Amino acid sequence: MNPSNKQVLRRDVLRGTTAAAASLLAAPALALGSRSQEGVIRVGVVGLRGRGGNHIQGFSRLDGVEVVALCDVDAGVLERRASELEPGVSKADRKVAAFEDVRDMLARDDIDAVSLATPNHLHALHTIWACEAGKDVYVEKPVSHNIWEGRRMVEVAERTGRIVQSGMQSRSHRAVQESIAWLDAGGIGAPRYAQGLCYKPRKSIGLIDGPKAPPAGVNHDLWSGPREAGPVERQQYHYDWHWQFPFGNGDFGNQGVHQVDLCRRMLGVSKLPRRTVAVGGRFGYEDDGTTPNSMFAFYDLDPAPMIFEVRGLPRDLEAQTNGKWGGSMDREYGLTIGSLLHAEDGRLAISSNYGRAIAYDRKGEEIRRWEGGGDHFANFIDAVRKRDPEVLNADVNEGHISAAYCHLANDSYMLGCEDSMGSIERTLGGDPEAQDAAQRFRAHLEANGVDLEVHRPTFGRVLAVDRAEERYVGDDEATALMRGTYREGFAVPEKG
Repeated sequence: MNPSNKQVLRRDVLRGTTAAAASLLAAPALALGSRSQEGVIRVGVVGLRGRGGNHIQGFSRLDGVEVVALCDVDAGVLERRASELEPGVSKADRKVAAFEDVRDMLARDDIDAVSLATPNHLHALHTIWACEAGKDVYVEKPVSHNIWEGRRMVEVAERTGRIVQSGMQSRSHRAVQESIAWLDAGGIGAPRYAQGLCYKPRKSIGLIDGPKAPPAGVNHDLWSGPREAGPVERQQYHYDWHWQFPFGNGDFGNQGVHQVDLCRRMLGVSKLPRRTVAVGGRFGYEDDGTTPNSMFAFYDLDPAPMIFEVRGLPRDLEAQTNGKWGGSMDREYGLTIGSLLHAEDGRLAISSNYGRAIAYDRKGEEIRRWEGGGDHFANFIDAVRKRDPEVLNADVNEGHISAAYCHLANDSYMLGCEDSMGSIERTLGGDPEAQDAAQRFRAHLEANGVDLEVHRPTFGRVLAVDRAEERYVGDDEATALMRGTYREGFAVPEKG
């Protein structure tokens, strides 16, 4: 189903904001002098649910690194994480500083770096604020919510000389590094096409009967940031924002950006594609989500094209009706979530754990295997100590380009129109990989009982891209979507 015009327009109707809030919990000044002399890197973590907890653990386990500040707009989450970091210590005696507003954290001169696990629509703004405040930044994927603000992030990192790592963790895994190097050396010959898979179970987020108030204890104005701080239009406040375009980027930007990044590396691509088109919809249920749960995108690239596929429904209607989605997703060459390079002499497959890569010959026989993980947080800290962005395995520019591929597909989808599968397949006939993806898309949905004559997919607009300028060619509507708009007080600057 095409995303509602209301949802697209809501993103562009942004107005007024309140001034910055004061810190939630009073905290004593940290001992800047003594810790600087000891070479300790002091980190503040922003956005503490889910992935934010991993950030706290990841930095806390590193020698010479201390998590000294926490920030979250949800008072309950903030208190829980603070008590976990200093168990058995009363609020009055805690050393960790706690903040509701990230700007109060950034104003402190006793914090060296910030780690951002906030919602997507806040990543760019918080990164820019942090760089301007003289902090190094680790920012989660996708680094941006739209293409334009991603480039501003790259610019501000370069201008301020800050170290900015994007959360593309696979780039620090030894198996990935070694297999890509082997591929670059001609291990299986010239590429034919790259294929990214995100077959991840995503059930309905529910359908509310009217707008809801934010949960108690949440500063909804700060959470909304550049978006309108209006009523909540989903049952679950946290996490399910991923499936609403004003805040999230669907599974393309949530999980899929990792696999997009790997596909780019397999192809050796550092720029945007010449053109992009996406096909998708939200099938199998009606809920408050606006991002597609079933989608594929085609990217016209040198040296070979890329196909990316998202499926949130299980392999068939039986799995859907019995509720056993977790182990019942489709597989492509044995993968549910992963990246594949199909080349003249075989293929390379990297699964979602990133600690294993396997090469196969033309007959499908395994010819080589790589294993080994890595520590992306440690790589960031190493670059911070050396004051050298070249040390980073995934600098902000790499994160920006991979996120932009996701945004290209979503922009194509949001600007598309419903069409019949037959018409879509005929139109894509000039690109065999895209046509094959369309046929797999059709088969998957029909296996889930979706009548594609009744629930027609959205055929996205074909978007031509000026790769040097990172803008759409001859399409003002698409350019406006790429650019986004921002609420007063939470605006991304015109120049980074």
